[in-house]
Amino acid sequence: MKDIEDRKDIILLVDTFYAKVLKDEKINYFFTDVAKLDFEKHIPRMYDFWESTLLHSASYAGNTLKVHKDLNKKSSLEKQHFDTWIGLFKETVNELYTGTTAELAKQRAESIAMVMQLKMSDKQQGLF
Repeated sequence: MKDIEDRKDIILLVDTFYAKVLKDEKINYFFTDVAKLDFEKHIPRMYDFWESTLLHSASYAGNTLKVHKDLNKKSSLEKQHFDTWIGLFKETVNELYTGTTAELAKQRAESIAMVMQLKMSDKQQGLF
């Protein structure tokens, strides 16, 4: 296996991950029923997000925290949802890649999930 090196690798990672997400009964409804995502628009944004996050491109411009806070108002994002998301993401990275950037992808996903959970907690709601 090789490491994550370019946008083509990001596309494979994101496509494989979202295929798993959409099959997972614990979290798929957030994407299909709650957010009602238009995947033709959403997936390319995820390519840009992960390419920016892992390969330091300037392709993503967005406010992921606001999007998730708005989603949380519609249907509460709980620890088990984040745990499922992280598990599927790490599983996907491990199946496809190995190396420094692959490890960074898993670390960044963990950090993102941790920050999101903190910002979604009841104690933090009034602060942001």
